[in-house]
Amino acid sequence: MPAETAGQMPIAFQRQVESKTKLLERCSFCDGLSEHSPLESLPGVNLRDEGILRLIGPAILHFTWSSFSSPRSNPPPKSENDDLTNPSSSLSTDEEDQPKPSAPACPSLPLTPTCTKTPPSLANALVHYVTTNITPQQTLKEISVTLRVLEKKSPCNFLVFGLGHDSLMWTSLNHGGRTVFLEEDKAWIEQITEKLPSLEAYHVTYDTRVHQADGLMETGMGDECKVVSDPRFSKCQLALQGFPSDIYDMEWDLIMVDAPTGYHDEAPGRMTAIYTAGLMARNRENGETDVFVHDVDRVVEDKFSKAFLCEGYLTEQEGRLRHFIIPSHRTRSGRPFCP
Repeated sequence: MPAETAGQMPIAFQRQVESKTKLLERCSFCDGLSEHSPLESLPGVNLRDEGILRLIGPAILHFTWSSFSSPRSNPPPKSENDDLTNPSSSLSTDEEDQPKPSAPACPSLPLTPTCTKTPPSLANALVHYVTTNITPQQTLKEISVTLRVLEKKSPCNFLVFGLGHDSLMWTSLNHGGRTVFLEEDKAWIEQITEKLPSLEAYHVTYDTRVHQADGLMETGMGDECKVVSDPRFSKCQLALQGFPSDIYDMEWDLIMVDAPTGYHDEAPGRMTAIYTAGLMARNRENGETDVFVHDVDRVVEDKFSKAFLCEGYLTEQEGRLRHFIIPSHRTRSGRPFCP
């Protein structure tokens, strides 16, 4: 065996790195690690969805990489006869107390790295998005805004108004956390959850219409709508009070408003959803809530997000998505509804 000279990588460690690199090169989800992706061989794969794979892929890579085991071998217990059979074990106390040269500082990696199974939610999402022609309505840049927050906060509590083709993606990106979807169309819930039973979705109803938006905006300017409280006990007409109790009891770290339907006059519109999202964020015990509103190119989403999530809390807009960071109003008395 060649000698390991000073300043060079130890041979054993070099072999471990090479072994680990070869394993990663076989990972189909590693963007840029391999020139030939076995995904292309899957039936029905739509490589136009590579943007979604780039979002989900790093999450799968993270869990696979972090699951590499590097156990430290423990010496076997010393038997009573060791001193008789092994002369080297009969060291004097002085010899045992002598300082021993420290081993070269390098990571402890197994010679044969192994991967545990990919978490089911991530595996299902990967297969789903590479084998479907239907992609989320948000663009890659819009999705990336929420992704950056999830990278910092997940696993966390994520409430989404709306159930759609992006729901499995949100659940996967919040792996280990709780992601809940509130949907107005009961038949749609049954259709989606039949295919994706791991999603947690609840049917909710709205009694508003888009053509009522101007009147509701005027109502929202009243004093009763500026009082921060649990939406269940609010006197504001805009507060939604028909959700399951668990939705109100939970403190949500992220809230996405991408529903209900709001593209025609007889649709429910997102007036009450936007107001309620802001009220829940303000009413949390402490901390901040990241609130996202999609389709802000439409009048209702534009005006109501600025009025009730507040332009002073607006931190970013990408395309049709706005990102607000709303602090708890219970930690400081006298805080105005909008800064």
